[in-house]
Amino acid sequence: MNDEKVKMFHCPVEATLSLIGGKYKCIILYHLAEEGVLRFSELRRLIPQATPKMLTQQLRELEAVGIIHRTVYPVVPPKTEYSVTEYGRTLAPIMKAMCEWGEAHLADHILPKEGE
Repeated sequence: MNDEKVKMFHCPVEATLSLIGGKYKCIILYHLAEEGVLRFSELRRLIPQATPKMLTQQLRELEAVGIIHRTVYPVVPPKTEYSVTEYGRTLAPIMKAMCEWGEAHLADHILPKEGE
């Protein structure tokens, strides 16, 4: 028998969030979808609030479920590139809807500068 744990979900949203929910996963997917292929250092620059450890963890989790692909080149210094897989591209409508909603409502959540 397979020792892999089978997850039980009570609704489709829960299943989706189990794969792409996480502090930086959607942000990673957004940048990879926009840019195509990015190196770890480029993702670090694009997501400066993420610690290297957290970014690595989120990337590994996305790779483990087949949403992103990691290519490691055998060079010194090491070169690693990330891209969205075909399976990951099926999330494009979700990402597009999130972007559109964010653009429409971003101004509602920007705090005014002190003194304004």
